[in-house]
Amino acid sequence: MQQLGIDTQSFEKLRSRNCLYVDKTESVYRMIMGGRVYFLSRPRRFGKSLLVSTLEALFKGQKALFEGLYIYDKWEWEEYPVIKIDWTGINHSTPEEMENSLVLYLIDIAQNYQLTLEAKSAIDCFRELIESLQEKTGKDVVILIDEYDKPITSHLTDSHLTAIRTKVDNFYQVMKGSDNYLQFVLLTGVSKFWGSSVFSSFNTPQDISLRKEYAAICGYTQEELESNFTEYIDRAAEYLKITREDLLEQISYRYNGYTWDGKTAIYNPFSIMNFFENRKFDNYWPSAGTPSFLIDFIQRSNRMDDVLKPMVVSSWVFDGYDPASISEIPLLFQTGYLTVKKLELINGIPRYTLGIPNKEVSEALLTHLQKACGTSSHME
Repeated sequence: MQQLGIDTQSFEKLRSRNCLYVDKTESVYRMIMGGRVYFLSRPRRFGKSLLVSTLEALFKGQKALFEGLYIYDKWEWEEYPVIKIDWTGINHSTPEEMENSLVLYLIDIAQNYQLTLEAKSAIDCFRELIESLQEKTGKDVVILIDEYDKPITSHLTDSHLTAIRTKVDNFYQVMKGSDNYLQFVLLTGVSKFWGSSVFSSFNTPQDISLRKEYAAICGYTQEELESNFTEYIDRAAEYLKITREDLLEQISYRYNGYTWDGKTAIYNPFSIMNFFENRKFDNYWPSAGTPSFLIDFIQRSNRMDDVLKPMVVSSWVFDGYDPASISEIPLLFQTGYLTVKKLELINGIPRYTLGIPNKEVSEALLTHLQKACGTSSHME
């Protein structure tokens, strides 16, 4: 479920106010029924947190919140213990502060289930919490980790990277030893880092980031935009004094164009939400804050002009990255400045054409290039 400007934890308030939403629970149901451990990569502000919150409400058995949605009469609505870890709410400025903050975060989850953790380290607290929840409830545990890579991407260019990465890897290693206690696991993030315990020693997640059946699990398709936001579209057209058709064309030109399967075009929900609220065309997504590590990378790179035109790449670009030596193409793809424009099979081998998604992103990227490199690059 993706809401327009409303956190999914406020489902009841949303329904009482009759706000609009887009039903994504068919994709959620397919995910739950098709496997047990998943990883999803999407750029920032693309609805990953809303997806995680939807799964949290689903596994907590909050059936009333899903009335009228696809999954309502298909799910058994059994309640499971849920450990939801949102790394944006954990201090990871240094390895020591991350350790202390993570311990307190896990203690808070335990208290919500009337449990007291005796362990002192974050790793031991995580293990104890999983086992205690399973023992207390008699149900296997659901683990939802939002922005799993946030501690690593925050330190790509500083001296804390190695220590932070080691601590994070050891923390995720707990899930391997606790596999028999787990019902379902989803990790979301921006980047897929190889060498991480998430993708090596742990029960390897299904990476659904580029799978066509999950291409629209976050964001809005054209059909969803027009069918769910009719009133917003009409009001914006009237306010801007243009026809509905012209408005839709301009919205598509500026905000549509992300794809992860080369076919299903997706709107950035953050940009659409802000456009409908402000009723003016602006670069909302880039203005919300470009990651500092990306700015640092642009300033140090000598090949950034190459990304201004479409390029054909092999699947290695998406297989995983070493955070200590990530190159410009994978980084720009993961952060949302490049997207899959076309997917072809040549002798059974996939070839991806990457390009800039839309006008909003092209203007932002060109601005960053000009500021960082002092160039006057031209972009069509």
